[in-house]
Amino acid sequence: MKLLLLLFTGLKFGKLLSTGGTMLLSVVAYAWIFGWWYAVGFVGLLFVHEMGHYVAARQRGLAVGAPTFIPFLGAWITMKDMPADVETEAHVAIAGPFLGALAAFGVYFWALQADSRLLLAVAYSGFFLNLFNLLPVSPLDGGRITAIISPRIWLLGAPLMVALLFYRPSPALFIVALLAAPQVVKAWNYDPNAEENRAYYDVPGKVRVEYGVIYLGLTAVLAIMTYSVHEMLSSGRPFS
Repeated sequence: MKLLLLLFTGLKFGKLLSTGGTMLLSVVAYAWIFGWWYAVGFVGLLFVHEMGHYVAARQRGLAVGAPTFIPFLGAWITMKDMPADVETEAHVAIAGPFLGALAAFGVYFWALQADSRLLLAVAYSGFFLNLFNLLPVSPLDGGRITAIISPRIWLLGAPLMVALLFYRPSPALFIVALLAAPQVVKAWNYDPNAEENRAYYDVPGKVRVEYGVIYLGLTAVLAIMTYSVHEMLSSGRPFS
């Protein structure tokens, strides 16, 4: 209930109209290719993911804009206040894929109960979307989460991004790769002894471990579910 109050007090009427309008535009765009009900489900899962970020940011006292949607590129919230430290950034970042994963699981169990391949396809899109966002390279959520361990982890995420771009090329992936490039350079030049870096990235080792465990656990669960649901859709076998 407190989260709902936070949501509706933070989102003013104008912001709701802006979010609703861009959501509707996205639904129409996706519906041309995938059909109306899939489009509604996919955009709904995007919305849940972004609201995870929104609520987490508001919990930490950060001013953020309402979610904005652009067809075939995704959605985002605008950070009007930047996090003061890496733990706050990781907290806001992980809330999106965490809440998005819960929503995807909800659709998945609904699909099993209703014996609906359409709902199963929507659930797959949710699992894959949130798994993709956990790639350990900024500006994706995974990069913002793993930065609490070290920004140098982005150097591991960059090859994964390039491999995915070659495996499944798309304009959205290309744009994300372009946005990630300066962050990879930043990781390469990262100096842990610089005063500004010590101030921002200095957190207790216990906190680093906690976020690392949550990140790896969430990534593993989403990877398993993405593979499992993909196999279910590919086989055409009835649900069990």
